[in-house]
Amino acid sequence: MRGTPGRAVVAVAALVHVLVLALVGSAAVAHAGGPPPRRGHECATPSIDRLQQWLASGEGATVPATGSLLVREHHRYAAEVAFLGTDWHVVVVWLGNRFEAQADLSDSSGFWLTYSATDDLYVQLRPASHWSGGDKWLTPVPSTGGRTVRRFFGFAPDRWTWLPELGQPSHSFASALGEARGLVFVGKTPNDITFRGLRVDHYRPPCL
Repeated sequence: MRGTPGRAVVAVAALVHVLVLALVGSAAVAHAGGPPPRRGHECATPSIDRLQQWLASGEGATVPATGSLLVREHHRYAAEVAFLGTDWHVVVVWLGNRFEAQADLSDSSGFWLTYSATDDLYVQLRPASHWSGGDKWLTPVPSTGGRTVRRFFGFAPDRWTWLPELGQPSHSFASALGEARGLVFVGKTPNDITFRGLRVDHYRPPCL
């Protein structure tokens, strides 16, 4: 009976050792593919700030010509597109990740865009009720000279305008904010563009 406490201590130590090995092994498996994504941040399918639909519309000569712009970059995704020629080029981002969805951005102050561009372009705010056509409210997106920068684009009405070449909007800017279906990037000059982030204040896109 005198040896019992010693054997108990050995048994407990062995059990602790096994548990430690199990925990270390689990951690190694969890991190084997690199840092895990932040829980609830990105979608299960490719996305940038939970925005899954970055699309070349087929308007204007672009590479790719149509379809998704998303490409893998290390442990995340970017959206890459090249504008070719001097026609109007159109790239679409659906805010609700499907065409039929819309978002009320009336309480939003604007959005942060992380991007690079070799020339100037514009971003349009397109509402669900006036989706088609170029006659939309827009704001300039300056060239970055090919460097990646992060810029804030506010939703103050005096920061948004329209181009005579594309037509004057028949709807108010406030109504466009209230039923925003997408942000549409347009440009009329050759341009190499990469988008790496787009976060809208007070709006969280639903993953599909």
